[in-house]
This record gives sequence, structure tokens and C-alpha cells, in this order.
Amino acid sequence: MKKTNIALASAVTGLIALAGTSMTSSTAVAAEAKEKCYGVAKAGKNDCATKTSSCAGTAKTDGQKDAFIMMPKGLCDRLAGGSAEAK
Repeated sequence: MKKTNIALASAVTGLIALAGTSMTSSTAVAAEAKEKCYGVAKAGKNDCATKTSSCAGTAKTDGQKDAFIMMPKGLCDRLAGGSAEAK
């Protein structure tokens, strides 16, 4: 009975380790596939600081040229007014 408990504990530990590894690699891939897109954020919906403010969510106007949101790589170029660089 003791050997069964040890084998079961080992199997569960292995599955937990495997699950943790797969979540880590998918998170790293997701982080790589994003880019900043300037000029498309709605007022108050920007992701990070701008030249004129220090906090996320502080864009004063829709489409503010120095406010960005993170989005999948390659999508920004398809949006009207979107730019990968601040203006």
C-alpha cells in the first residue's frame, strides 16, 4: 500500500510540473507576439504612460498620438490612424 501512495504522488507531481512548463512557454510566446499601437486608444483606455501623463488610462482624447495600447503584432498597421511609433 505504501508503494502505491509513493507512485501516485510521483505521478501527480510529474503532471503538475508538466502543466507548469506548458503554461510558461505559452505565456512567453504570447508576450513576444504583441506590439505597442499608438494613435488608436480611446480616451481613458491607453495601456501605459504618455508624454503628458504618467499613468495608464489617462489619455485625454480618442486617438491621442502619444497614447498606445498593446495588440497582436501586425494588427496595428491595418488600423486607420494606427502607428507602431509615437508621433
